[in-house]
Order: sequence, then C-alpha cells, then structure tokens
Amino acid sequence: MHELSAIALQERGFVHTVHGLSFAQQSKEGVFFMETLRYERVGHVGWLRLNRPQKLNSMTVQMWEEMRTLGQELQHDAELRALVVIGEGRSFSTGIDTSQFGGNLLGAGDTKPPAPGEPREDPLVAAILRTQEAFTWLEEAPYPTIAAVRGHALGAGMQLALACDIRVVAHGAQFGLLEHRYGLIPDLGGTQRLPRLVGAGKAKELIFTAKIIDAEEAQRLGMVEQLVDDNTLEQTAADLANHIAAQSPLAVRQAKRAINAALDTPIRQGLRLEAEGQALCIRSDDFKEAIRAYKERQIPQYKGR
Repeated sequence: MHELSAIALQERGFVHTVHGLSFAQQSKEGVFFMETLRYERVGHVGWLRLNRPQKLNSMTVQMWEEMRTLGQELQHDAELRALVVIGEGRSFSTGIDTSQFGGNLLGAGDTKPPAPGEPREDPLVAAILRTQEAFTWLEEAPYPTIAAVRGHALGAGMQLALACDIRVVAHGAQFGLLEHRYGLIPDLGGTQRLPRLVGAGKAKELIFTAKIIDAEEAQRLGMVEQLVDDNTLEQTAADLANHIAAQSPLAVRQAKRAINAALDTPIRQGLRLEAEGQALCIRSDDFKEAIRAYKERQIPQYKGR
C-alpha cells in the first residue's frame, strides 16, 4: 500500500524503535508490519491481519491503539473500496490477552470516578471510549468491511467481527461474549451490535450466560452471512471483497450510509437519506460510465465520483 508513508506511520505512533529495531516496516511488496498488525492493499481491497498467531491473536492495548490509528490513516486512501479483517494462523481472535488484566489496563491508571457534580469526564470512561474507536471505524468507514473468521471469535474478537459489515466464517469457528466470566460486560460494541443482528432477547441470553456457540448456530441466528470450508475462507473473502470493489464506490458508499441509518432512524428520515444518496448517484460520472458500459457491453471502470 503506497499511500501510508513510513513518515506518516512514525508521526502517528506506528514506528517504535527499541535498541535500533523498528516495529513497523514496509516490505518491498508494500506490506506494512506493525507490532501487532499487518496491513496491505491489493488493488482496491485492503487486508488487515491481526498478527499475534502465537497468542491466537489475543488483543492488547497496543493492538487496539494500532487499529484505531490505522483506521484514521485509511480515511485518506481514496483507492480503498473494501477491507477484509482476518487473523493470522488458526484463530481470528480469542479476545483480550488475559495477561493485560490488572494494572493500567486501558491507560487510565488507578483513577477514581468524579465526585457527584464534579465537572469532569470519568477518565476510565474516556479510556474505554477511546478503545472503542479501534472497532467503530470499521462500521463507519465509507467502504464495506468484511470479517473473515476461523477458529475463535471470543470476547473482543467477536466484538471486532460484529463491527464489520459482513462476516464470512469457516466451519468449526466458535463465537462467544465471555466478559461475564470475569465480572465485566462487553464494552467494545457487543451490547449494541449483537441485538441488532439477533434480537434483544437472544443477545441477553448469550451475554448473560457467556455461552460459546458454533459457526452453524451463529449463522442460524443471523450473525454470519457466509459459512464456508476452512480451506476456502480466505479465497471466499477475497472474491466477495473484489466483487464489491468492482461496483461503483459512490453507490456502495451511499447504500452503506442509508442501511446503517436504517437501524436507528425513523423510516421517513431513512427514505430521505435514500433519496439524497440516489440523487448523488444519478448525477455522478459513475452512473454515466455504467450506462456507457452497458450499452457497449463492456466492464465499467468506476472512479468513485
């Protein structure tokens, strides 16, 4: 990916040098290695890989910070039309690395909540909100995001998958929000996104019991869009991402905006968003290109404008 320069990565905190070793480097192929992630763009499709396979891609504060910062940087890549999120090795993610428990977990320190009436933000709440941004950008990005899941999607790992627009899952994968086992609640979007997919009652059951379910049950409940063999997972995700990237980026962007709004917008407001999005499409060069290609029986070459 050529748009993310080494200087930009360093300015945004991606490059950490310890004893002369850089933990974020660009290979000759344009692949960026961060401390816990790998990112590359192949054509119009980005690939974000959780890169702690020896720990089953369990998540750390460092990983969340890198994901949050990468999301900010990708806003500037006009050529990105779809993004696949996948874990290296045999697991998507088993959730938080339990070695992170205790101490300064989210960078808020040993703080106390503000006293009643005290005009300041609770620093722990602020730290959690900042951590949520590591996932929220996947839902809010103008391009579609696809979670390609194998092995485990537990705790924060499941919440990461839920933050993506589409989930492609391998047989044998397991899902579960296990936070109640540690006296916690899902706080990276699980309490908000899961009910939108499976309904409030089933979401409460899964969260209250910290139950682990298999991929087949997850698909039956509406959490999984495609269920595939493990050995075809990556290719299936790539085919889907490339198919989406071949559509008009402007049309895809407007459709995602309207669909996201449908989840919590009165239908009249949603219909207006739909009309506004369609007006942009009708006036676009992409629409003209689609008509030209249709008449000439060619593949349209969209520019996203």
